[in-house]
Amino acid sequence: MNARESAAPPVDAARSAVMRAVKSTNTTPEKAVRSLAHRLGYRFRLHRKDLPGTPDLVFPSVRKAIFVDGCFWHGHDCKRGARAPKTNAAYWLQKIARNRRRDEEARQALAALGWSVLTVWECEISDGEALAARLRSFLGAKPAPQGRR
Repeated sequence: MNARESAAPPVDAARSAVMRAVKSTNTTPEKAVRSLAHRLGYRFRLHRKDLPGTPDLVFPSVRKAIFVDGCFWHGHDCKRGARAPKTNAAYWLQKIARNRRRDEEARQALAALGWSVLTVWECEISDGEALAARLRSFLGAKPAPQGRR
């Protein structure tokens, strides 16, 4: 047995099942933002893998991208994001720090490609009016509808 194996905490089957159930796409907050953007008249593409960071919502015609991030997983400074993990704290703090670095690198890479980026935090979803105003401000005027061909 090497040092790495002996240092690993015991695996809790229940915790492993919970962590496997955590999704990275099509999350409840992401669906809420998508629904609101659609109701406001904006049309978008989802999870463009050819863009840095694979943004959750992409508006190609205006070169804008939206990430919908969970407060805990991405280290937001709100009440939910600032809470410390109760178990395996060192691992989770490092993981969240890596997520924050990766998020910043993706934002910078998108900006270098001429894209504007908005991050919507999970805690912001509950205030629909404020979120709608924020989306309108970021996305600008809705494009004129085009007739069917």
